[in-house]
Amino acid sequence: MARTGGFQDDDFWTEFYDFLFPEQRYAQAEELLDTSPLLSFPAGARVLDLCCGPGVFTVPLADRGCDVTGVDLSPAMLDRARKRSAGTGAQARYVQADAREYEAPGAFDVVLSMFTSFGYFEDPADNARVLRTMRSCLAPGGTLVLDLAGKELLARRVTPPKVVQRGEDLMVQTDTVLDDWARLRSDWVLVRGDQVTRATLVWFVYSAVELRRMVEEAGFGRVEIFGGFDGRPYDENAERLVLRAVREV
Repeated sequence: MARTGGFQDDDFWTEFYDFLFPEQRYAQAEELLDTSPLLSFPAGARVLDLCCGPGVFTVPLADRGCDVTGVDLSPAMLDRARKRSAGTGAQARYVQADAREYEAPGAFDVVLSMFTSFGYFEDPADNARVLRTMRSCLAPGGTLVLDLAGKELLARRVTPPKVVQRGEDLMVQTDTVLDDWARLRSDWVLVRGDQVTRATLVWFVYSAVELRRMVEEAGFGRVEIFGGFDGRPYDENAERLVLRAVREV
């Protein structure tokens, strides 16, 4: 039996890649970029895809004429992103860096954080630091788009274990609420032939009110909350928690 660490462990992303990033996820990204008013950026827009993973959004944004930089801590995921870019001819830059420490002051018109890529640092101050990094990287007037599974949505979805099968491989995910809904722990078990791999992720979960406060404290203004990429309200019909905010000065 093998065990991987948390989100900073490259083995986790490699072992669970097929379940985290199936081809449907890439197709979903393409569709969102074609249809979402929140992801409509002009050609030439300078976009930072922070925690870009294997380039799910980086590559199609570059294909659409944006000037895109993908930043991630995982060498394995960046390698996959580069290969995907090469396969499509997309001209994107990739940088291996910690989301807390990446520095490009005022270099971008848009910062994206997609598919719940925020809240994974153990110290809450580090998650706040990531927001300040996002603001620093934006030019005045630039826009942050931050996509999460909001706490309100998770509250109705934390159910008995989730089982997913891809080919002969089987993955079981069990979620546990921690610290009065401050954090969530996901325990993953992957069965691949005779090999069993276990992994655990723990991250902070945020309500819309909590996330708005954090973003405002990081110096953003004009904060808006949506319940999906179609711009719907964040209410009982919400599918995601999507926050949009502006660096005003």
